[in-house]
Amino acid sequence: MTVALDLTADPVELTAALVDVASVSGEEAELADAVELALREQAPHLELVRSGNAVLARTRLGRPSRVVLAGHLDTVPVEDNLPHRRTGSGPAALLHGRGSVDMKGGVAVMLHLAATTEAPNHDLTFVFYDCEEVDAARNGLGRIERELPEWLHGDLAIVCEPSNGVVEAGCQGSIRVELRATGKRAHTARAWMGSNAIHAMGEALRRLAEYQPRDVDIDGCTYREGLQAVRIAGGVAGNVVPDECVLTVNHRFAPDRSPELAEAHLREVFTGYQLTVVDLSPPAPPRLTTPAAKELVDASGGRPVAKLGWTDVARFAALGMPAVNFGPGDPTLSHTREEHVPVQQIRHCADVLRRFLA
Repeated sequence: MTVALDLTADPVELTAALVDVASVSGEEAELADAVELALREQAPHLELVRSGNAVLARTRLGRPSRVVLAGHLDTVPVEDNLPHRRTGSGPAALLHGRGSVDMKGGVAVMLHLAATTEAPNHDLTFVFYDCEEVDAARNGLGRIERELPEWLHGDLAIVCEPSNGVVEAGCQGSIRVELRATGKRAHTARAWMGSNAIHAMGEALRRLAEYQPRDVDIDGCTYREGLQAVRIAGGVAGNVVPDECVLTVNHRFAPDRSPELAEAHLREVFTGYQLTVVDLSPPAPPRLTTPAAKELVDASGGRPVAKLGWTDVARFAALGMPAVNFGPGDPTLSHTREEHVPVQQIRHCADVLRRFLA
């Protein structure tokens, strides 16, 4: 039997109901069924389509601009944190449970607005998608872009990922590379006959230790870059001089750099080493001066900040749209056993978006 959701209820109560429907990545069907049924019954003004375990809904009011709101239905595995529970009262009230932060609080806000905002000043598209918490190849947005691309286009995308109720603009890019140093094997008793590849990696580690990352200001948002060694491997036995060492480095770069410029920068930093790119995610520029983005910032009443990390806003930016993160919850609590969201943040995000949209 499909779970019944009341989309017109307090978004906090809706968040609690969503949290109690387990939806680990790849197992979102029950929640997707509940979302689809609730939208069909309680938001008949919306055009609706189902794509796998994603549910998409939109208005067709002929407005001059369109805003896309996106949120994923899936969570990381449960860790003895279901069903939801509550602590505190008043301004200190908290709602605990898997997905309360990442990101069923944001999804609840989206669903509530979808059902209760019938005359927005923008046309609206709501995208509730699957498999965000696993390999990028399985991300529901990728499937939607391939099969239903027109559903992802608009003048502004708001990804309702947790942002402490503050507009987080754009996102950093991320590139991961492997550096290789080669040597020559020999018995450690006759080490002079070999060449130690691990020792040869010392210069790369020195460069990392001395590296000064940039702080980059774009549209009033400060993006702090980073360059970190995240893994090192080498050696074949306890009595053999190693002939290869591989150092994995992750660079988080500001959106004033393209992926090509970020790669070129790393090749310059690590001149003399064989460098292979093993993972690359493009950044998203903030573009807060566009009309719809400026309206959202004004409605939030606060100062936007840079997103220090990578989120699906980059997918929308790649489609040529300004994109921001805006949702309830502290992102540092995502994926933790202690995941919880302040209930007043859920209501705050709903109020800001209602003000922006209506």
